[in-house]
Amino acid sequence: MKIASAVFIKSCTEQKHFPKENIPEIAFVGRSNVGKSSLINSLVLRKDLVKTSGTPGKTQVINFFKINNAFNFVDLPGYGYAKVPKEIREKWGPMIEGYLSDRKDLKGVVFILDIRHRPTEDDKRMNEWLAHYKIPVIYAATKADKIKEREIDGQIKKIKETLGLQEETTVLTFSAKTKTGRDSLWKNIGGLLKTVT
Repeated sequence: MKIASAVFIKSCTEQKHFPKENIPEIAFVGRSNVGKSSLINSLVLRKDLVKTSGTPGKTQVINFFKINNAFNFVDLPGYGYAKVPKEIREKWGPMIEGYLSDRKDLKGVVFILDIRHRPTEDDKRMNEWLAHYKIPVIYAATKADKIKEREIDGQIKKIKETLGLQEETTVLTFSAKTKTGRDSLWKNIGGLLKTVT
């Protein structure tokens, strides 16, 4: 997809503050430090649309970005990082689930996983949420440049097994560094957006 514009709209912690534009949205979920910000930046060919941080758990709000004046990308807080204060961690669940359960504009979720590791209990819980709310999911295994090519299939198999995915379910491999998988991910996102691509 050609990116004509990609702009930050707003950060929110409560549903009443979410944008009311009635345009399609694609949300991005994943545990802290999984490479979510880098993936979004890579998709829109911007270095710092989404602020990246070496500190896991830094994103504690829901961030909205307008792409091509046609649809929104929604960056949900990373989860599962123990060093974040407990009271903040406890707010994330309801905030994320509130968005996923009630957002009429949500067309699908890009679920980001680290290809080097098996999914965590938090990842499994997120996958169950998405299934419960019947939200279309694109699975993206990031940091593909950090393992040997011959190891990729085995790691994808472990991800599928741990999340209980069907064998035919696609898990895309992605690298923000090398742009591997960028076109495939856009193609899948386009399939969810349909009318605006």
